[in-house]
Amino acid sequence: MPEVIFPGPEGRLEGRYHPQRDRDAPIAIVLHPHPQFGGTMNNRVVYNLHYAFYKLGFTVLRFNFRGVGRSQGEYDQGVGELSDAASALDYLQSMNANAKHCWVAGFSFGAWIGMQLLMRRPEITGFVSVSPPANMYDFSFLAPCPSSGLVINGSGDRVAPPQDTVNLVNKLHEQKGITITHQTVEGAGHFFEDPHMDTMITSVSEYVGRRLTETTR
Repeated sequence: MPEVIFPGPEGRLEGRYHPQRDRDAPIAIVLHPHPQFGGTMNNRVVYNLHYAFYKLGFTVLRFNFRGVGRSQGEYDQGVGELSDAASALDYLQSMNANAKHCWVAGFSFGAWIGMQLLMRRPEITGFVSVSPPANMYDFSFLAPCPSSGLVINGSGDRVAPPQDTVNLVNKLHEQKGITITHQTVEGAGHFFEDPHMDTMITSVSEYVGRRLTETTR
């Protein structure tokens, strides 16, 4: 899988790009957890999400936000990181102009950034939010949420308490025209330590695979 360097708002961004042979393949970006708490594109959840999308036939890009790894710049409270994500999507789209589907997946802090990107980019047709930190960040910008997607968390999450996730999903459920699917992995913590990683990735793969066969958003 080639390492890539592409331009971001504050300089170079480092990523891993995994293309399919099919020029019409759907595309996905995967966003990592909080840069100030050790989050990188090689986080286990992010890595496994990346490969789950690739195995489903997606061309996939994951990357390091500014100031992480070889990405230039410094942490910017989520504002700059959202710009980084937009640049990553631009880069991915520039190489895959024929893609019919565009997805965004994020874990923890990356789920918050991914949902904001969703609001700004109408071409995104689906999302996966893993352990969204609804207790730490304001998700009220999702009004209305433009695409259907999957929210998945662990019942034993002590970083982002499950009840906050339920409250977020309930708010999103009130919106018409989209379907928010919510799944809870029993016993799993925030990071889906073994044996819960396989359960979570299987759920994500089944959900995304099913959505690819549907024509609605």
